Amino acid sequence: MADAGGGACRAWWSRDTVAVVTGANRGIGHSLAARLAEHGLTVVLTARDGERGEAAAAPLRDRGLPVAFRRLDVSDPASVADFATWLRDTVGGLDILVNNAAVSFNEIDTNSVEHAETVLNTNFYGTKLLTEALLPLFRRSPATSRILNISSQLGLLNKVSNPSLRRLLLDEETLTEGKIEAMVSQFLAQVKDGTWGEHGWPKVWTDYAVSKLALNAYTRVLARRLQSGGERVSVNCFCPGFTRTDMTKGWGKRTPEEVADFGARLALLPPGELPTGTFFKWRTPQLYSKL
Repeated sequence: MADAGGGACRAWWSRDTVAVVTGANRGIGHSLAARLAEHGLTVVLTARDGERGEAAAAPLRDRGLPVAFRRLDVSDPASVADFATWLRDTVGGLDILVNNAAVSFNEIDTNSVEHAETVLNTNFYGTKLLTEALLPLFRRSPATSRILNISSQLGLLNKVSNPSLRRLLLDEETLTEGKIEAMVSQFLAQVKDGTWGEHGWPKVWTDYAVSKLALNAYTRVLARRLQSGGERVSVNCFCPGFTRTDMTKGWGKRTPEEVADFGARLALLPPGELPTGTFFKWRTPQLYSKL
């Protein structure tokens, strides 16, 4: 395959390499699961709906691809715990985690925060919950295990106008998971009292953007934590850009298959080229370190 820059890349993985892809019954997640399986990895495809997830996995298996399905609702602690136990006992661990599961309830041109709690519970807290539950199961291979969080440039700092929030997120040396969660709690409290529009949060798809703002910040904090502990696990974000999926009601500049092709390259970067704590924005060579 080619590396992220388009050059040739020798495969460091095999059929024994396990990739877990969340929210993979359709769209970007399904295309990424298929692409990774086509590269020869064993893929665990997950979805919140068991029937739809199995229906998404079956055609891939019919093609001879090494794909298993397991139900997973990242917003449900019991489901996350059950999945982690199954992965440990049945599969034996993992090498790659693609956190793709996410929700949004807005149309392209609307900005309601009616479902903000559900959005944050899924997109940020759920992703964090699953990641922490699976960290002990990464196999720490010489090739370095990887976490790829599917994120959005809507959650970059340039979308935040509140000076205190910007200072909080820019101070990477003192930023903690606790501070990120306090920021999220502050936003949800302002949603409840109706003042969220006055506090400098992102103006487009605000609840979704805040969930990705928190995810980007968590990615940076987690990368630093793992690096300082000598762990061979990288963690990065990837923004696929405006993609034609159910979330965008079919609008977009590219297909899920195009996104999956590039996303798989990022997930499979050679160990010597693999960064950590980095934000990849579609195909641009620019890497955003300020998550």
